[in-house]
This record gives sequence, C-alpha cells and structure tokens, in this order.
Amino acid sequence: MALETIPTDADLMALARKVADAAQEKRVMVATAESCTGGWIAKTLTDLAGSSAWFEAGVVTYSYSAKESLLGVNPRTLERTGAVSEETVLEMVSGALARYGAGVAVAVTGIAGPSGGTPDKPVGTVWIGWKRRGGYAHARLFHFDGDREAVRRQTVAAALAGMTAELIG
Repeated sequence: MALETIPTDADLMALARKVADAAQEKRVMVATAESCTGGWIAKTLTDLAGSSAWFEAGVVTYSYSAKESLLGVNPRTLERTGAVSEETVLEMVSGALARYGAGVAVAVTGIAGPSGGTPDKPVGTVWIGWKRRGGYAHARLFHFDGDREAVRRQTVAAALAGMTAELIG
C-alpha cells in the first residue's frame, strides 16, 4: 500500500490528535511497541501537550532479545517467523498491552531500508498490530514505497489511523 503522498509532520500531528481525542473520550491509556519506526509513533503522540493524561508507555525493541525481555515475544516465534511477521507483531502488541497497563496498544515491525530486504520480505514490508484490552489482537501487512524516511512516515500514519479506528470501533 503506497500512500498518494508521503505524510508530512502536520499530517502525523493531525492523526495523533485523533488518537488523543478518542483515547480521552474512551478514558483509556495508550501504549506503543515499535521496531522499524524507532519510537516515532510515541514521539508523535507525546508531542501533544497533555499527553500524560492518556499516553502510558512506549518501547523500542529492535533486537530479538529486547522483543523477548520487554514485550514477552516467544523466542521460538522469532526463530520460526523472524522479527517481521504477523506472529511477532501480534505478540508484540499483546505484550505491550499486558506489560504497560494501557487500554489500547499498537505495535510495528518492518524493514525500512535501505538494506535488510529479502525477496520474501522486501524493503517497505511492515506489519502493524493493534489490540484493545479485552479484545483480540489483529494485524495488517503493508508494503510501503520510498526511502527509509518515507517508509517510516507511512508506517507512523497507518499505525495512528489504525489506533484511532481501534479506539472508536
């Protein structure tokens, strides 16, 4: 999925505001678990004044060991499917929700490039997962175009849009 245009900072802030409004309306805290975005989702959310009222925690887990220790991802999942997989992102989002006491969480893992891609998982491959407390984790596979920044911006935008849908749905 390529976006028509690469999201600007203003676009990302508008999406973050939607998350903030929905989280406050639902009276739930938000958590993020990020790999390929390096904390960009959490940064965008916490750029909003007053975010401490609805933002619980954010964790960046690039390595397998960080995914295991900070989010409870099963080492066998990582060995079997790799870090960039539906199974891994579902365990990441579930771990973030369980460990950080939020009401809704998002997790992202992918290959932002410019290297690291394979024929099966080319640069731009990103899995995003969402989960609400008491609900089921679900994930979606994206294939974003562009350079590292473009892939990451598109990932942040898709993660925030999905989080808003999760909150209001």
